[in-house]
Amino acid sequence: MSNSRHDDYMRLAIAEANKVPNFPFGAVIVHRHSGQVMAKGHNQVNDSPTFHGEIVTINRCASLHPKIDWAELDLYTTAEPCPMCQSAIEWSGINNVYYGTSIPFLIELNWKQILIRAEDVSKKTPFRATTVTGGILEHECNRLFEKISHPQ
Repeated sequence: MSNSRHDDYMRLAIAEANKVPNFPFGAVIVHRHSGQVMAKGHNQVNDSPTFHGEIVTINRCASLHPKIDWAELDLYTTAEPCPMCQSAIEWSGINNVYYGTSIPFLIELNWKQILIRAEDVSKKTPFRATTVTGGILEHECNRLFEKISHPQ
C-alpha cells in the first residue's frame, strides 16, 4: 500500500481524535483490499475507563459487520495501542496496526501509559502474526498530544 493511502487513513483517525481534543485517541478500521472504511471511533473514557479509541472502533466494527473476516482488516490509530488495546486487536484477528504517536513519546509528555509496547504484545501472541508499524503522520499525531496542557 502506498504511503499516501496510509496518510489518508491516518488523517481519518486524526479527525476522530479531534472530536475529543482532551483525549485525542482516534482510530479507523479499513478493509485492506477494497479500501473501505469499516468503522471509526475515538476515546470515550468518560463513559467507561475501557473505552479507548481502538476498543470503541473494534466494537463498532463488530456491530456493523458481524460476519467480517477480521484478517482482512487494518487498524489506524493516532497513538500506539496500549497493552489492553493491542490485546483486543490480537483477539479480533486484525493483521496490521498503524499508529502515529509512540507510547514513549506520550510518557515524555506525562500522559499515563503502561510501558509495554504494542509490538511486544504482538510478539507474545503465538496464535497471530500481527504487524505493528509506527510513525504514520507522527508529527501530526504528536501535535494532538502536545497541545494538551494538563494530560489526565
